[in-house]
Amino acid sequence: MAAEGPEAAASPERSGAEGALGDGGDGGTGPPGEPGGPRWRSRPPPAPAAAEEEPGAAAAAPPPLPQSCNGAAAAPQPPEPEEPPPAAPEEPPPPREPEPPTAEEEPPLAYPPEFDKLWQAARGNPHDFTAWTELLQYVEQENHLLAARKAFDAFFAHYPYCYGYWKKYADMERRFDCGREAEEVFERGLQSIPLSMDLWIHYISYLQSTLDMNLPESVQKIRGVFEAAVAAAGMDFRSDKLWELYVEWERGQGDLRAVTGIYDRVLSMPTQLYNHHWEKFKEHVLQNPPKAILSPEELLWVQSKLAADPAPKPPEPTGAEAPPGEDPPPGVEGKAAAAAAAADAQEDLDQEKIRELVISMRQQIYAQNEAEVGKRWNFEDGIKRPYFHVKPLERAQLRNWRDYLDYEMAAGSHERTIVLFERCVIACALYEEFWIKYTKYLENHTVPGARSVFQRACGYHLPRKPNIHLLWAAFEEKQGNLDEARRILRCFEEAVPGLAMVRLRRVSLERRQGNLEEAEALLLEAMRANEGLPLASFYAVKLARQACKVQKNLGKARKVLQEALEKEPDNARLHANLLEMEFGADVRQNEGNTMRCFERALRSPLPDEAKLVFSQRRVEFLEDFGSSIHSLLTAYDEHQRILKQHAARKRAPENGSDEPEDKRLRPDVDSGLLGPLNFAGGGEVGSNPSAYSYWYQHGYGAYNYQSPWNQYNQYYSQS
Repeated sequence: MAAEGPEAAASPERSGAEGALGDGGDGGTGPPGEPGGPRWRSRPPPAPAAAEEEPGAAAAAPPPLPQSCNGAAAAPQPPEPEEPPPAAPEEPPPPREPEPPTAEEEPPLAYPPEFDKLWQAARGNPHDFTAWTELLQYVEQENHLLAARKAFDAFFAHYPYCYGYWKKYADMERRFDCGREAEEVFERGLQSIPLSMDLWIHYISYLQSTLDMNLPESVQKIRGVFEAAVAAAGMDFRSDKLWELYVEWERGQGDLRAVTGIYDRVLSMPTQLYNHHWEKFKEHVLQNPPKAILSPEELLWVQSKLAADPAPKPPEPTGAEAPPGEDPPPGVEGKAAAAAAAADAQEDLDQEKIRELVISMRQQIYAQNEAEVGKRWNFEDGIKRPYFHVKPLERAQLRNWRDYLDYEMAAGSHERTIVLFERCVIACALYEEFWIKYTKYLENHTVPGARSVFQRACGYHLPRKPNIHLLWAAFEEKQGNLDEARRILRCFEEAVPGLAMVRLRRVSLERRQGNLEEAEALLLEAMRANEGLPLASFYAVKLARQACKVQKNLGKARKVLQEALEKEPDNARLHANLLEMEFGADVRQNEGNTMRCFERALRSPLPDEAKLVFSQRRVEFLEDFGSSIHSLLTAYDEHQRILKQHAARKRAPENGSDEPEDKRLRPDVDSGLLGPLNFAGGGEVGSNPSAYSYWYQHGYGAYNYQSPWNQYNQYYSQS
C-alpha cells in the first residue's frame, strides 16, 4: 500500500501559508534525558548572526551583488583587496571605491527596500502567521542572505515545527556556499522536529552531495546520520521511506550483512508499508549467498541446526579402483564427475535450506508485527493532517488523537507512546489539552522529560495559555523548585497581565510557604492596579478572607472591607462578605459589629431588592441570636415598612407590564444579588455551608470561580 497524504500534502514546493508547513507523519523528539526515547541530539543553535542589527541602515543598490557567507556584498572584480588595515583608528583612509570588508570591519547592514516594513509587521504581531510567511517569501525572492537569516531565526522562535522552512533556510545557506552554516541549520531543524522524514532525507542528500565518498570518514558520517535518523524517527508509522533509503545506501556500499541487520529492525516496526519490507527482505535472502548476508554467528547457528537434522545422503558410487600407474577402467572418470556434481548439488541444496530457515525464523516476527499494524491501522487512517499548521483541526481528528493516545498508553510500550505523543503535539501544537496530557504521562516516568515538554509548550507554542503555565508552576513547586515556580508565574503575568487566576496562584504559593507578608503585598498590589474595576473588590474580599482565616485577624479583615466599601458603597457582595465574617465570630460578643453591618447596608445606595434581603436577614439574625427583644421588634417593624414601600413601587409597573409572571422579582424570593444567609447555624462559616457556598459560588458567580482550571474567564482574552 502506498503512503497517502503525508509526503504529498507536506511537499516543500507548496506556496502560501500552507506551503512548507507540515511533514507527513512528523513529530518531535522525546524529552532530553528520556531513557529509550529518540536520541537525536545536536549541538546548540549558533549565536545570532550579525543580521540582528536594525534594518535600514543603508539601501541595497539594484541589482544586488553576490554575497558571501557573512552576507556582505562581494566585489565585482576577483582580485583580492589591496587596502591594508588602517594604522590608526583616528585617521580614516582617504575616500576610495567600495571594496569587500575584511574580517575586522563590517559595513553597515543593507537590507532590501521592503524588508523593514515586513519585519515590523511580523514582529509587531508574532502570532500573525501570514505576516511571517510574507516576510520569508520576500527574503527568498530578494536572495538576501543577511535578511534571510534574521527573518528565519525570528520565525523559528515562534514556529519551530515548520519543517519546510528549515529546508528552505538550509538551501539558501548552501546557495551561498556556506557549508558549515547550512549544516548547522539542518541540525537545529532536526533538534526541533526530529521526526521529520523529509528533513532527515534532505539532510542526508545534502551530505551525500557535499562529502567525498572516497574517504572512510565520509561513509562513517553518513552511516552515523542514518542511525541517528532511524533512532529518532524509525518508530513513526510513516517512516518507511527513511528505512528504504537506508537499505539502498548500505546495498550501494556493498555491505549486505548491514542490509540484513536493517531489515531485522524494520520487520519488527509497525509501519505503513510493513508488507513491502517483508517482500523485499525475502528477495534479499533468495538472491544473495547466505555467507554474504548473514553474520558468522548466525550462519554457524543455522548450519548447526541443519546438521542436527541431516537429510539422507545419496549412495556413494561403487567400482574397482585402478592400481597406481594404470588407467582407470572404462566409466570410472564419469563416476568421479558425477560425484563432484552431486557435491555441488548438495551444497546448493544446503544453501536453499539455509535460506528457508532464515526466512521461516523471521516469519513469526512478521506475523506479530502484522497484528500490531492491524491494531493501529484505523487510528492512523484517521490522521488526515500529520504536520503542523495554524489552522484548527476538525473535531474528528482531535477525537482520533485522543483515542489513539489512550490506546497506546494502555497497550503500547513506553517508547512507542513517547513517539506518538511527539507526533501528536506536532499536528496539535496549538491545543493545550494534548500538551497537558503529555506532561501528566511523563510525570509518572521521568521528571526531566516532563520539564522539557513544559518548556517547549510554554516557550514556543502556548506562550499565552494560562492553564499550562499554572500546571508548570505547580509541577516545579511539587519538585521543590520554588524560585522557578515563582519565575514562571511572574513572567507569564508580565506577558499576559490582568489574569486573576495567575495572581491568586502567586498568592497561594507564598501562603503555602508561610510568606504571608508577600502574599498580602501581592493582593494589595492587585487591588491598586484594578482600582475602579470590579476586580478591586474581588481582591479586597480575598485579602480580607486571608486576614480573617489565615492570620486570624478579624480587625484587619474588617478594615480591608470597610475601606473597600468606602470606594464602592453600592457593592452588595462587599456588604455580604463583611457580614459573613462578622457572623463567623462569636455572635454573643460580636452582635454589635454584626448589627452595624446591617445598618451600613441599609443606609447604602444599594438597590431596593438588596436592601429588602438585608432587612429580612437582620430580622432572622435577631430572632436567632439577638439579646434584646426591643431590637428585634424595631427591626421587624422597619422590615414591614421596607416591604410595603417596595411592593408599592412595583405595583404600578406590574399592572401595565407584559413581562411574564415568573420573570418578576418577588419580595419573598431570594434576590439574585444576595443569597440565603441562613443564620440558624453555629458561629463558624464552616459549620454553615449554605451561607458560605452560596456566596462563594453565586456571590462571585460572574467570576466563574467554580472551576479550579477555568476561573475568571471574563478578565482575560483568549489567546
